[in-house]
Amino acid sequence: MRQLVPWVADACVGFVRACVVVVVSMVVPAVWAAAVALGIRWGAANPWSWPAPFLLVCVGTLALSRPVCRAVRFLVARWTATVIPAGYRQAGPVTRMSTGYWWNGFGYERTSRDALMDQRWRLRWKDPANWRDLRFTAVAPFTAGVVAALPPAGLAVAVLGLGEPGPVARAAGVLGLVVAVGGAPYAWRAVEPVAVRFLRASPAMVLAERVEELTAQRADTTVAQAAEIRRIERDLHDGAQARLVVLGLSLATAEKLMETDPERAKALMREARAGAATSLTELRDLVRGINPPVLNDRGLVEAVRAFALDSPLETAVTTDLRLRLDPPVESAVYFGIVELMTNAVKHARATRARITLNRDDTGLVVDVEDDGRGGAGVGADGGLAGLRRRLAAFDGTLEVTSPAGGPTHARIVVPCESL
Repeated sequence: MRQLVPWVADACVGFVRACVVVVVSMVVPAVWAAAVALGIRWGAANPWSWPAPFLLVCVGTLALSRPVCRAVRFLVARWTATVIPAGYRQAGPVTRMSTGYWWNGFGYERTSRDALMDQRWRLRWKDPANWRDLRFTAVAPFTAGVVAALPPAGLAVAVLGLGEPGPVARAAGVLGLVVAVGGAPYAWRAVEPVAVRFLRASPAMVLAERVEELTAQRADTTVAQAAEIRRIERDLHDGAQARLVVLGLSLATAEKLMETDPERAKALMREARAGAATSLTELRDLVRGINPPVLNDRGLVEAVRAFALDSPLETAVTTDLRLRLDPPVESAVYFGIVELMTNAVKHARATRARITLNRDDTGLVVDVEDDGRGGAGVGADGGLAGLRRRLAAFDGTLEVTSPAGGPTHARIVVPCESL
C-alpha cells in the first residue's frame, strides 16, 4: 500500500504533464489544421482564396515558434533540471565611430536609424536559434507530441468504451485505461531528449556564434579604447597640463623677482607649490581611473576591500580567495564590482551592501547584494550591458536579480583555471 500511493501520485502528475506537452507541442499544428479547414471551406467557393490560409500558416508558425520553444525549455528545466540554453542573439549597442559611421555589430551605416534597422533584420533572419525553433515546431508534434498524447487518448478511449454495452467496446475501454494509467508516468518524458536534440545548438553553430561574438567584442574594445584615450587626453590637457604650464610661468616670474621683490617671489613660489600639489592629486586621480595602485600591488581582494572602505554604503566583504588572478581578469572583475556598487548608490538608494568573492569548480564567483529599491535591468546601452560584454571577453557572465522593491543581487562568474 505504501508503494501504491507514490505510484498513483506519479501517474497523476505524469498525466497532467503529458497533457501540457500535448497542448504546447500541438499549438502550431492546430494553426495548420485551421488554415487547411479555412482553405477547404473558402476554396469550394473561390479557388483563388488559398493564398490567405497559406499566409496564415506562415505568419502563425513564425509568430508562435519562439514562444512554444521557450515554453518547452521552461518545462524541461522545471521538470528534469536539464537547462537548454536559448542561444538567441542579443542586440548589441549601436556606436558611432570616429569616421562618422555607425557600427551595429554587423556592419557600418551612415545613420543610427539605418544601423538599428539593419541590426534588427539581421537578428531576425540570420539568427540560427530562429531556425532551430522552426525545426523543433515541425518535429515535436510527431515525436514528443504523439508519445505524450497516449495517456489522454487512452483515457478518452476508456471513457467511451466503458460507457458502451458491447464486449468489444468494453475491452477497448479497458485497454485504453491500461495505456492511460501505465503510460502516464513516462509518456511526458519524451519531450526532454527531443528538446535537447533539436533545440540545443550544434558545435558548428556554437563556434560560429563565438566567432561573431568575438568580432563584436573586438569592435567594442576598439571603441572603448578610443574613448579612454580621449578621456585621458582631455583630462591631461584641461587639468594637469594647464596647471603645469602655470607652474612654470610662476617659477620663471619668481626667479626674476628674487632680487628685486623677495616677498612677491616667495608668494609666487607658495602658489607654485600649491599648484604642484593639486597637479599631483589630479594625476593620481587620473591613474586611479585607469587602474587603482592597490589593484596592481596587492590584488583583487585588497582592492575591493579598499574600495569598500571608501564607499558611502555600509559594505561587508567576505572571501576565501588566496591566489592572485591574471591582471586583465582582476581588472575586469574589479571594475564590475565598482559599476554594481555605483549603481546601488546612484539609482537604488541603498544603505548597505555585501560583496562575496568565492571560488567553485569552474572559477571565480562574485556576489554583490544591496538593500536598495531594486528594479535594475540590463539595457542595450546601459552600464550593465557594457559590463556583461567586458566579462564575455573572458567567458564570464553577469546575472542580475532585482525585483521591484529590492533587494538586488548580482552574480559575476569568471572561469579561472588558476583557482
